[in-house]
Amino acid sequence: MSDQAIAEVGQFTRPEDDNEAAADHDWQQYVTFLVDGRSYAIEITKIREIRGWSKPTTLPNAPHAMRGLLNLRGIVVPVFDLHCQFSGIDTEVGDSHVVIIVALVDRLIGILVDAVSDILALEPGDIMLVPKADNGPDQAFLIGLVAKGERMISLLELEGLFDIDA
Repeated sequence: MSDQAIAEVGQFTRPEDDNEAAADHDWQQYVTFLVDGRSYAIEITKIREIRGWSKPTTLPNAPHAMRGLLNLRGIVVPVFDLHCQFSGIDTEVGDSHVVIIVALVDRLIGILVDAVSDILALEPGDIMLVPKADNGPDQAFLIGLVAKGERMISLLELEGLFDIDA
C-alpha cells in the first residue's frame, strides 16, 4: 500500500458512491493486513491512523503481547503485537512492519502487523461463516471469512481479542 493510501485511509468511499445503486447496497469497508503470512481485516471505521514502526516505551510487568506505549499527540496508546497475541511468539520487527491505531469503545490501541495490504468493500453476502474448529487462538475472534482470489481473509473482532466491551 502506498504512503498516500496509508495517509488517506480514513478518506475512502464506496465503489458506487456516485451511482443511485449505492443506496441499494449495504457496503462495509475493511483494511486488510498480514500477520505471519495470514491475511486479516478490520472495519475501516475503527482505524484512526496507520504509522510506520517506531519502538514504543516498554513497561515493566506488562502483558507479554504488549510491546509498550506510544505517545500519539499527547494520548498514550498501548501497542500490542498481534502475532504474539495469537502465538505467544514475539514479532521480529522489520522496515515493512506498521502499527494500526484503532478505536475500540472508549480508547485507542495500536496493533503491530507485518504489512497493510489493501482495502475491501464488502457486502454482507461476501462474508462467509467461520467453520467450527479448534485450530488456534485467533479463531475465537473471527467474525467471518472472505475469499479473494487465492487467499482467505479472516475478519477480526478486536473488542473481544483485547477484552473490551463493545
